[in-house]
Amino acid sequence: MSAAQGTHGVVAAREAAAVIRERLGVNAPACAIILGSGLGGLADRIENAKRLPYAEIPGFHTTNVVGHKGQFIAGTLGGREVVALAGRFHMYEGHSPQVSAFPVRVVHALGAKCLFVSNAAGGIRRTFSAGDLMVIEDHINLQFVNPLAGPVESTDERFPDMSAPYSPRLKALLREAAQRLHLPLQAGVYVGLLGPTYETLAEVRMLERMGADATGMSTVPEVILANAMGLEVVGVSLISNPAAGLSPEKLSHADVMRAAEAAGEKFVALVTEFVAGL
Repeated sequence: MSAAQGTHGVVAAREAAAVIRERLGVNAPACAIILGSGLGGLADRIENAKRLPYAEIPGFHTTNVVGHKGQFIAGTLGGREVVALAGRFHMYEGHSPQVSAFPVRVVHALGAKCLFVSNAAGGIRRTFSAGDLMVIEDHINLQFVNPLAGPVESTDERFPDMSAPYSPRLKALLREAAQRLHLPLQAGVYVGLLGPTYETLAEVRMLERMGADATGMSTVPEVILANAMGLEVVGVSLISNPAAGLSPEKLSHADVMRAAEAAGEKFVALVTEFVAGL
């Protein structure tokens, strides 16, 4: 067994969950929400929120990317009990896919049945504009790693069917929430790349021909593991910018953050309405 699996497997997840349960009083939240770059404003809308720094949770790491606070949050959103993870462990920081997806093991151990993943993504589809919200219909894994590689864990299906990694039921609820808010909601395919570089123009053309609509550097390991563990998954990409090379402006993480934060209110409203309807 690899070091990553030994320290970030089922036993480690249960230990982390026990600490969170003791410190935050969490018990079977209605939904677990992973917040992407620039989307941490949702954490400030959670009522009766209790926060625990990642550094105080066994198996968690500090976050070093701007826009990721590194906090595990428990409270109420839309009248339902939720947990939110403000920060990720990206593989481009040197983490293994097992480490990157470890928070999913932990929320499963806490009794969550629903996982809401979010990210800031570059828009490959030419009709996208910065600030658009895109429900993730499917994804393409071009990170070329898998959090399930290695000895199978007791909670995991060895060969999970990934033909519908994002729950049709939850996607329908998300669309209904958007309609109630009169909020436009795009739909498309997310492609996960390793990063940390943005794409070349040739790579963007390739991704476009492969059927990808938006691109980012996260999310895929979390969704794979969630499916193996039987969690229902729904996801939203906030289109923060055109993909690299599709506009005359050079990309920067600061620009991504500004665009994501500017559209944050729409994201907060959508997630809150979605959770209320669970």
